[in-house]
Amino acid sequence: MQRTRISWSMPTYWKGRNIIHFAASKKHLGIYPGDEATAAFEEDLAEFDVSKGTIRLPYDQPLPEELIKKIAKWCFEKYSG
Repeated sequence: MQRTRISWSMPTYWKGRNIIHFAASKKHLGIYPGDEATAAFEEDLAEFDVSKGTIRLPYDQPLPEELIKKIAKWCFEKYSG
């Protein structure tokens, strides 16, 4: 069963371990899928500010909903094994 919880002071999807975190900042939405996910989606994330396991989505740009869904699904499949 998939659960949500607060981890590292962020809403987190969890299933036996942290799957993906997210948080709002002053200038961006932060998504924290981990290093493996940001590496796996490197090409898709080329236009975004990405650093070690972190994706920053600025509020002044359209939210890439399909990409977020794709990354979240990948994380669930990879990490909930």
